[in-house]
Amino acid sequence: MSREQRKTVADALRAAGSGFAPSAISEMRDNFASMMSRFAIPPVSTTQVRVAERPAVLVEDLSDPRPGTILYFHGGSFVLGSPTTAMGLTASLVARTRMRAISVDYRLAPEHPFPAAIEDCLAAYRSILEEGIPAQSIAFAGDSAGGGLAVTTTLAARAAGLPLPAAILAFSPGLDLTRTGASVTDKADRDPFFTREGLDYTGGLYLAGQSPDQDLASPAVLADLSGFPPMLLQVGTDELMLDDSVRLADRAREADVDVILDITANVPHVFQSLSGQLEEADWALDRAALFLTQHVDAIFTDEG
Repeated sequence: MSREQRKTVADALRAAGSGFAPSAISEMRDNFASMMSRFAIPPVSTTQVRVAERPAVLVEDLSDPRPGTILYFHGGSFVLGSPTTAMGLTASLVARTRMRAISVDYRLAPEHPFPAAIEDCLAAYRSILEEGIPAQSIAFAGDSAGGGLAVTTTLAARAAGLPLPAAILAFSPGLDLTRTGASVTDKADRDPFFTREGLDYTGGLYLAGQSPDQDLASPAVLADLSGFPPMLLQVGTDELMLDDSVRLADRAREADVDVILDITANVPHVFQSLSGQLEEADWALDRAALFLTQHVDAIFTDEG
């Protein structure tokens, strides 16, 4: 796809609005849900379930299922979103890998500030392990804030002495609440979704006065990634949070962790949501699915 077409997509997204402009939380949530409802959802089976006392959605390809579990964490700056708003991405991964996914409806700020979301995601992972599903057959995946949770939940799992998942997949992850990456400034005129003001607003709601200078809040600049599973970080160049992925990849390399930093030019935040509209989105999802199927152990078939 040409750079002109990518610009057309970005301009349309900018004109439509994203729900990230600072306003009343209820309005932001409604605007975000409205925006995400425009994206296509591949045909999959969905079932409302509960995992570790939280609502969740089980997403399956019933036509030709493959062993493996994707534990999915939705985006929304830790204050917006749900498994429903992320269903296009979740279903796209399920359709391509044929693995089941469990999308967690973790608690949101400001009602439940940091680290409530991490606690819920960790509890969901622990619950799946306790069902007898081995860590080697589980991957963490997420977009935006959920991509950040895929990383911080792994940190929390390691601290809790749990076995780590087989792989981490993150679409445009939010990994630095210090907002010290150069891209926060350098990409200000190119990001169709975010402004520094908006990031500071939602970040403040999530932290609720707590310091961003801790690894569970800013893993891109503070986390020790020793022992982490392989990671795939996908991000676009037109993102304020581009350097969140770039710097986390540097930390992974320094820790001798397998990492793929997959950067696509002139595409916006979580461009993979544009599957069916932007060729680069479908190509990125294909690469993500290949990564998951390569790393998730499919020997285990007792996932019910």
